[in-house]
Amino acid sequence: MWWIYALLSALFASLTAIFSKLGVANVHSNLATAIRTIVIVILAWGIVLAKGEAKSIITISKSSLLFLVISGITTGFSWIFYFKALQMGKVSQVAPVDKLSIALTIILSAIFLKDALTVKTVIGSLLIIAGTLVLVFK
Repeated sequence: MWWIYALLSALFASLTAIFSKLGVANVHSNLATAIRTIVIVILAWGIVLAKGEAKSIITISKSSLLFLVISGITTGFSWIFYFKALQMGKVSQVAPVDKLSIALTIILSAIFLKDALTVKTVIGSLLIIAGTLVLVFK
């Protein structure tokens, strides 16, 4: 079942790239990121409130909260740099470079989370990196 959510994530991420490129055409990239963030905050809290999940906020451990805050900071930087890159470059080049995060995540998860690196995972990561290089460099 997880793969359905992963496919939906990929679909919406691809639509995000298209709509973001159209949205940053005549807007400062930082302002565009701020507007996008407000929409996400409203959407996320709307879902939390609708599902009655807000009451469990007091049970979140300090370490979980710390890592969620750090995750929010890194997400913010990712979006800021992504929007600037979209404003300056072509979606067909920016999006593949952004997706290098897949290969980087695999490497970092092996280092920090001790996730197993299989031959299949290493080959897939190398193919992502090679594909990105093919798309970006002429």
